[in-house]
Amino acid sequence: MHGSTALQRGFFLSAILLLLTGCANQKPPEPADGLTPREELGKLLFHDRNLSTPPGQACVDCHHPEAAFANPDATLPVSRGVHRDRFGARNDLTAAYAAHVPSFRFDSTEQTYLGGLFWDGRAATLAEQAKGPPTNPLEMANPDVEAVVESIRRAAYAQLFREVFGEGSLDEPLEAYERMAEAIAAFESTREFNRFDSKYDLYLQGRAELTEAELRGLRLFEDPGKGNCAACHPSRPGPDGSPPLFTDHTYDNLGVPRNPANPYLYMPPELNPDGPAFVDLGLGGVLNDPAEYGKFRVPTMRNIALTAPYMHNGYFQTLHEVILFYSTRDIGPWPPPEVKENLNTEELGNLGLSTTEIDEIVAFLQALTDGYSPGSRE
Repeated sequence: MHGSTALQRGFFLSAILLLLTGCANQKPPEPADGLTPREELGKLLFHDRNLSTPPGQACVDCHHPEAAFANPDATLPVSRGVHRDRFGARNDLTAAYAAHVPSFRFDSTEQTYLGGLFWDGRAATLAEQAKGPPTNPLEMANPDVEAVVESIRRAAYAQLFREVFGEGSLDEPLEAYERMAEAIAAFESTREFNRFDSKYDLYLQGRAELTEAELRGLRLFEDPGKGNCAACHPSRPGPDGSPPLFTDHTYDNLGVPRNPANPYLYMPPELNPDGPAFVDLGLGGVLNDPAEYGKFRVPTMRNIALTAPYMHNGYFQTLHEVILFYSTRDIGPWPPPEVKENLNTEELGNLGLSTTEIDEIVAFLQALTDGYSPGSRE
C-alpha cells in the first residue's frame, strides 16, 4: 500500500475515532482490513515518505512487500539513503518474520549469543530496531528525534496517533519516538509480514506436493553429511507444531569475502572514517569482543529467492553462488574472508556438493516463497 491509499484509510479511520472521543473507555473498532488502530498507525508510519530529511524515503523503500520486505533494488549490494549519494554499510535484512526474532541475549547453556535485530544484534527488540533508520545519516537522515516527531505532528494520521497512545502522546519527542517505534513493530507483527503460506508450509500441512527436485533438495538441506543447512536453518515444525522459521537466531562467521563493490567503502571520511580499509566486525564490533569478530546473525531462509543479493555485504548475487561458496570455501579459488578469526569450519567449507545437488537445494529454497497457491503450475 502506497501514500494516497494509506492516507485515505488514515483519514477514514481518524474520522471514526473522532466520533468516539467522548467515550474514553470504549475500544475503537478495527479497520476494515482487520488491522487494529495501532497496527494501522504503524502501517501509515511505515509508508510515510515525509519522515525523512529531505522527504522522500520511508521504511517501505528498503523493505518492500514485492521484495519480501527486503530491498527491492537487487542491483546494489547495500541500500541507498534518501541522499542518493549515501549508502549503508550492509545489505538490508528482510523485515518479514522479524517479529519472531527473540530479544538479544546470551544463552548460558549453548554458550552463544542469540536474537536481536540488525545483522549484529545491536537492537534488542523489533521496536528498538524501528528507531534506528530515521536518524541514521546514511538512511532517512533526520538530524534528530524532534525532526521526526514534528513530521508526525503534521501528518494526516496525527489524530490517530493521539487516539492510539493518548491525547498528549506527541508532546514529548522522546516518548513520541518510542511510541512511533511500537506502532511500526505492531504492524510488522501482522500477517502481512508473517504469512507462513509458502509451498513448503502447504506441504507440511498435506495440502501441496513438492517436486522430485524439491524433495531431493530438502533431503540435502537436512542431511548432516551433505548440505547440513538445517543445522542453522531448522526446517521442521517446533514441538508445539509451530511452523519452522529457518533460523536458529545464532551468530556465525561464514568467511564471506569483503565486497569491493560496496559503495560504502568509498563514502567520504565524515560518513566512513575507515574508507576502503573498513572491516565489518559484526557482533564483535557491537560487543567489543574479539571472540565474536566477524559474526553475523543467521537470517531466515523464508522468501530467500526474492531477497538477493546475499550476505551482510551483498557479496553474492545468486543462491547457487551462495551454496557453491558453502560447499567449496576451503578448497576453491575464493578471496580471503573479510574477518579470518572465528571462522565456522564445522558446518561448511568443503561439503562436496555436485552442481546438480546445488541446483536441487536451490529448488527447495524456492519453495519457501510466500503466497503459494495449490493450483499454480509447478
